[in-house]
Amino acid sequence: MTEAAADSPIGADATAEPDSPALTPLLEPREGLPPVITATADLHAAAQSLRVGTGPVALDAERASGHRYGQRAYLIQLRRAGSGTFLIDPVAQPDLRVINDALAGVPWVLHAASQDLACLEEVGLHPDAGLFDTELAARLLGRPRVGLGPLVADVLGFALAKEHSAVDWSTRPLRRSWLIYAALDVEVLLDLADALRVELDVAGKSEVAAQECAHVIAQAKADAIPKPDPWRRTSGLHRIRSRRGLAVVRELWNERDTIARIHDVHPSRILPDAAIVAAAQAMPSTFDELEALPEFATTGARRNQRTWWRAIKNVTAASEDDLPIAANSNDAPPAPRSWAQRDPAAWARLEVARAAMAQMSQDLNIPVENLLKPDLLRRLCWQPPQKLDADSVTRVLTNGGARDWQVAHVVPVLVAAWREMPAVPETDAQRNTAKPGGPEKAHPQGRGSRVTRFGTGRRVKRTDANADASAESEGARTALPRRRRTRSTSERPDA
Repeated sequence: MTEAAADSPIGADATAEPDSPALTPLLEPREGLPPVITATADLHAAAQSLRVGTGPVALDAERASGHRYGQRAYLIQLRRAGSGTFLIDPVAQPDLRVINDALAGVPWVLHAASQDLACLEEVGLHPDAGLFDTELAARLLGRPRVGLGPLVADVLGFALAKEHSAVDWSTRPLRRSWLIYAALDVEVLLDLADALRVELDVAGKSEVAAQECAHVIAQAKADAIPKPDPWRRTSGLHRIRSRRGLAVVRELWNERDTIARIHDVHPSRILPDAAIVAAAQAMPSTFDELEALPEFATTGARRNQRTWWRAIKNVTAASEDDLPIAANSNDAPPAPRSWAQRDPAAWARLEVARAAMAQMSQDLNIPVENLLKPDLLRRLCWQPPQKLDADSVTRVLTNGGARDWQVAHVVPVLVAAWREMPAVPETDAQRNTAKPGGPEKAHPQGRGSRVTRFGTGRRVKRTDANADASAESEGARTALPRRRRTRSTSERPDA
């Protein structure tokens, strides 16, 4: 289990705030440390014990993130009332369907479920009766600290040591201190879930939490479908402007992935993303130029230097037809920093929407990113429906994956905010260029006329004769942030 980045770990010797009661350190599981299950007979005995337990089951998985290739589990912990705690080694027992069968119809409790569902599914464990995510519940309650350690301290008053969260769990044998840490994680989950459910009921957010937890399961299933061109997730890819540079990223990423898979090592230990991007930007013409790049000074990079050079040479010799298409060829909106220049009306919609969402976040005590996926809001503002009314906005958000509770809260606020927006004139470039992914708008008013698009989707005819009368509206454009000119592809050195 990985702690939220914004939270500071709390150890057994942690102290509370000066005006808060002292925390009780958790140093050992209440029933003692259970043995790690590696034998088939012990696995079946655990399944039988879990079958006769009562209430939901708490689960957690420990991975070797940053150490090993992939996200497989190297230890799985379960706890159920009346059954106790079980630690299972999925390396020795990679098929846990007998445990899954024993838990048929039993709700799950996890912390940060989206991190663990994939590796649990890999060994045959999947929730068939829903789940309760304690981290997600804490976010919906507006709690400032949602990592398991801080949350247990704030809600239950226990100091839970979290110093082993980033260790290499593929190590064998597992150390006793690590196993204590793992057992305590599930030991507190059931009590934590009970306390958070009470808070959700008081806040009127129980149904919200139910919808969000169901979405976590659905999203995990969607994420399990292999995505095309996984190399496009390389950090810093947006800095690559040429197709040949993209080809370098693709070839280096694929070579790195093959080596990492063979040696079961995390890809970043073979070659960091920064090195891949640096090579794509520099386009070295000799082996010495590649070797001189600072990003290739790591041990992993130098060990496979000939492989990287061979991949770059192959790209240099490739024909244009073999190069990948531009990274932004889909219907995703551009970076918001460019909106003010490219489409002032879209920028105005986004600014108004952000202000409305921030206020709603404060009123509901829910983080703004949980109210609506930021990417979905940007898409709505960049390519809005022809008529920005409640029905059309609801359709866009629903098709984009928004939950019912999000639609119910967000749509009325956004529609009302956009209805009050002042008119924003189109730029000359906008009038002459269609947006990516959207039909080009015709201007049937005839030569010498202009059309101003408002935030609400209304269109108003303006002739050249009354252009001076609209100078005040046109002047609003100068108040918008200006973007520095960027060179065209033909002007760039790497084109």
